[in-house]
Amino acid sequence: MANAATQTKPLHVGNAARHGLEAAFLAMLGLQGNKQVLDMESGFGAFYANYAPKILPDVDSHTWLLDQQDVAFKLFPAHLATHWVADAAASVRKQLVRDRALLPTDHMERIVLRIPDVQYVNRPFPDSEHEARHSFQYVACAMLLDGAITVSSFHKHQVNRPRVRELLGKIELEHPQDNLPNFNTLYCEISVALKDGAIFTERSDTFYGHWRKPLSQKDLQEKFRANACRMLSCHTVERLIEIVENLEDLEDCSVLTTLLKEPAPPEIVSKSL
Repeated sequence: MANAATQTKPLHVGNAARHGLEAAFLAMLGLQGNKQVLDMESGFGAFYANYAPKILPDVDSHTWLLDQQDVAFKLFPAHLATHWVADAAASVRKQLVRDRALLPTDHMERIVLRIPDVQYVNRPFPDSEHEARHSFQYVACAMLLDGAITVSSFHKHQVNRPRVRELLGKIELEHPQDNLPNFNTLYCEISVALKDGAIFTERSDTFYGHWRKPLSQKDLQEKFRANACRMLSCHTVERLIEIVENLEDLEDCSVLTTLLKEPAPPEIVSKSL
């Protein structure tokens, strides 16, 4: 877990996927090896002190997790557990600004997050974009201050705003015994206590984007546009959406890969320089 919230973790995942595909293609082309590599102690067993291979169960003897819970599409790019925090914080914010023009940050005495005990997402004062994406505390503060979280919310100048650092210092964590780190059952409860004694509390059991509360097709497309338009022309992005929507009818996938390989328009390139 030491590499969580660093660039190394996603690099390893992508590298492993690449090597897996490469191995599959080589096998398809006829490359052969020892067929007992999974069973022999000198095969994969050499890397495990307690290697005990067993016969694979019948395909029908177990259920697949994705058959039960489906897929979650995140509304913003951060650790999944932080999305419960954002959802609860958004609800509290609505209460706090109901009768005010601005969020009363100066009147906040403390902010309590009741969340699972997940240490690598417990980052009281994140110092980088990657740490902010893995911080219960930062996501709560960003949502309270801004009312929304986007890709730019994790840029370093946003993370280091004085008002954000001030709010981070007011956050306390509590870990209720019934709130376990399980994406199917965890929840977040947030309480904001003001200096006048008023307390505002909200709870999220299922955030928008969870498999129990999936993103609408419209919001999913908007998320794709917001990300893809950073590198591709608007016309290409709309064409990609159209193709993916009808992927089952696509006879030649090269149409898709050709669009993805298109060079970025000059105006997009100039913005990135």
